[in-house]
Amino acid sequence: MHVHILGICGKFMGGVAVIAKEFGFTVTGSDQNCFPPMSTQLEEQGIKLYEGYKAADIEAIKPDVVVIGNALSRGNEAVEYVLNSKIPYASGPQWLSEAVLKHKHVVAVSGTHGKTTTTAMIAWMLEELGQQPGFLVGGVPNNFGISARCGKGETFVVEADEYDTAFFDKRSKMVHYNPKTFVINNLEFDHADIFASLADIQKQFHHTVRTVPGKGRILYPSIDQNIKDTLDMGCWSECMTTGVQNEQADFTAELLKENGSQFKVLFKGATVGEVNWQLLGEHNVRNALMAIGTAEQLGLDLAQACTALNTFANVKCRMELKGEVNNVRVYDDFAHHPTAIETTLDGLRKTVKQERIIAVLEPRSNTMKMGTMKAQLPESLKYADKVFLFQPPNISWHVSEVAEQIGDKALCFEQIDEMVTALSQQSHAGDHIICMSNGAFGNVHQKLVEALEKK
Repeated sequence: MHVHILGICGKFMGGVAVIAKEFGFTVTGSDQNCFPPMSTQLEEQGIKLYEGYKAADIEAIKPDVVVIGNALSRGNEAVEYVLNSKIPYASGPQWLSEAVLKHKHVVAVSGTHGKTTTTAMIAWMLEELGQQPGFLVGGVPNNFGISARCGKGETFVVEADEYDTAFFDKRSKMVHYNPKTFVINNLEFDHADIFASLADIQKQFHHTVRTVPGKGRILYPSIDQNIKDTLDMGCWSECMTTGVQNEQADFTAELLKENGSQFKVLFKGATVGEVNWQLLGEHNVRNALMAIGTAEQLGLDLAQACTALNTFANVKCRMELKGEVNNVRVYDDFAHHPTAIETTLDGLRKTVKQERIIAVLEPRSNTMKMGTMKAQLPESLKYADKVFLFQPPNISWHVSEVAEQIGDKALCFEQIDEMVTALSQQSHAGDHIICMSNGAFGNVHQKLVEALEKK
C-alpha cells in the first residue's frame, strides 16, 4: 500500500510517516516547509518529500490512501484534488488508530501541560524494563533520537492531543485512540483559537473517557478539580490518583530535594522506590507518578520502574542546555502557557538558589497571540530576575502591556538580533538564561551562545 501524507513535516505527521514506513508501506509526503530536523529524519527513512501541495504530484504518485494533517483546509490544491478524485483519505489519528493501535495496549497521555515529556518518559521506562514499546511523541526524546516507532511489544504510548483532528473531523485527536490507560496530567483552558471555553475542552476529554474500557485505568492528579468535574460527567473505568507530598492519592511522591531532582515514590502509602534524575521541578515529579501508575497497571516491578526513570534524558527543547559560555548557561524550553512558564521557572529557581534567572519569552501560540492569557503572564514570570519579551508579528496586542505590569526588570524587543545583543551585554557569570517559546524563536538560543563567545 502506498500512503501519501499531506503536512508530513509536522511533529505528529512525521511520526505517523515513520510508523507507516516501519509497517512496510510505501510512504511519501508533501509539505510547504520541508526543512531539518524533520525533513532529515524522514529522508533517512527513505521517505520521498514533495515541496508544496501540488495536485500534479499526487496525480503522478497515485497513492492508495492520503493522510491529511490538521493544518490543511479546504481550498488547498492537494486537498481539492483528493476530494475531486475520490482518493481514500483519513486523518493522522484515524489512520494510526486503524492501522496500528487496534491490537495494542494503548497508553494515551493527555493534558494541558507535560504531554510530550510524560509520553517520552513512559516509553523510556518501558524500554528499560524490556517491554519494547511502540510510541509516538510530539517531539524528539533524547533517549531514542526518533519521535516514533512501531515497537515489538504489546504496548503503544501515544501523545494524546486535545487539538482538533482535521478539517473534516473537529473532534480532538485523543478521541481516536481508544486507550486502555488514559493519563490526564492536568486540565486548564488553552487553544482559544478552537475552544470557546473550558467546558468545550472538558467535553472532548469526556468523549475520550467514554472510550476507556471498564478494565482500563484513568490516572489523574487528585488536586485537579477540572478533571474531577469532567469525570463526574460519566466514568466507567478504574480511576487512580497521583499527588506530591501530603496530597491524598494512590501514587504519591515525597520530595527529598525541593527542586524535584530526588524523591521517594509511594503506592497506597508504602514506599516502592526512589528516583534520582536530572529533571527539575515538581511538575516533572507529577509526570513521573503517571509513569509509575502505568507500570503498576501493566504488572511491572515498581522499584525497577523508578530506577528506569533515573536514566530518562527528557525531550529536545525541554529545559535543554544549548550552551555554556563563561559560566552563563543558555536553555531552550517549550513553555508557552502561563502555568508551564511558572512551574518551569520555579523548578529552576529551587535549583540555582540566588543565581540570576533571565527569562526570554516569545508569546507565539495561537492562544497567546489572541491575548487570552496575557493578564496571567506577569505572575507566571515572578521567579525571574530579568524578563526579555519579544514581540512576534501578527499578534493582537503589544508585549509592553505585560512589561508595564512587571516593572523595571522587563524589557521589550521587536528584533531578535537587538534582543540578543542586549542579552549578551547584560548577562554575567552565574546567569541562567531560559528562552521560552513553542517555536524556533528565530534561533535565538544559538545566536546568543555565539554572541557570548564573541564577548
